[in-house]
Amino acid sequence: MAWQNLDQQMARWSARLVLELKITEVESQKLATNIASEVRFLPKDAKDSIAAASPVPLADRLQELQAFQGWMDTAHRLPKSPFIVRAQVITQNYICFVYLPEACFRILSKVAPIGSVTRRCSQYLSDNPVRAFRNSIAHANWTYRDDFGAVVYWARKGSDPTEPMHRFEVEQEELSYWQELSRCVAYAAFSNL
Repeated sequence: MAWQNLDQQMARWSARLVLELKITEVESQKLATNIASEVRFLPKDAKDSIAAASPVPLADRLQELQAFQGWMDTAHRLPKSPFIVRAQVITQNYICFVYLPEACFRILSKVAPIGSVTRRCSQYLSDNPVRAFRNSIAHANWTYRDDFGAVVYWARKGSDPTEPMHRFEVEQEELSYWQELSRCVAYAAFSNL
């Protein structure tokens, strides 16, 4: 499978990928291609660990991701409606930040080679601030900012369950970056396992 389209989509985030994930400029320009190659060439025991990490077959995970993409494509063709937009937001946030970390990123961050693009992306998507946002989605601790330009969420800064919740905002631009990175990693990984 050729990854040029996804590479091109992710290239707009190149500067952030280099800065935040500490990958090279060249790696950032071919993000999906690099992840696909790294996952395709994982040792058999690593691939077996990924498959064993969940009772859901990997082919079903890929189908779910494709069904989600079909929904998003369909929703974009429908007349704009607050109901459709909100359904898109809820679905996309669940898939990108609850479903995919559990189904893909946590195990990839353990079995991908140290320093690899796959490991760096998977760790980034499994750690704060993305993890704090994930928890707010999973525990219904989020809402829209009054102007709908950001999602307001409440999360703990640490892992102590007695710690108070703090208010955060994620602007649409940041959220788009996280979502696109999440989908890129998942597609490239699930398509090569």
